[in-house]
Amino acid sequence: MSGYTYILECAGGSYYTGSTKNIEVRLQQHQSGKGAKYTRARLPVKLIYIEEFETTGDAMRREIEIKSWSRKQKEALIAESNKK
Repeated sequence: MSGYTYILECAGGSYYTGSTKNIEVRLQQHQSGKGAKYTRARLPVKLIYIEEFETTGDAMRREIEIKSWSRKQKEALIAESNKK
């Protein structure tokens, strides 16, 4: 089963990092206000980064790694992915 790590840009410019096994459903949850408490208060959100992994466990580990990063590191990751 595959998993995804993603970064959302929230209203106001903040970032939210998460992981899921179904990216389409999870994005819909965030947009409808049924996602994380953090994003509910910062709608709308926009998907700005996504990575796919073989397992949801791998995706969760990557989420934890990215959450520990500075905003500058996250912006570099996003910029690099947009070059592809």
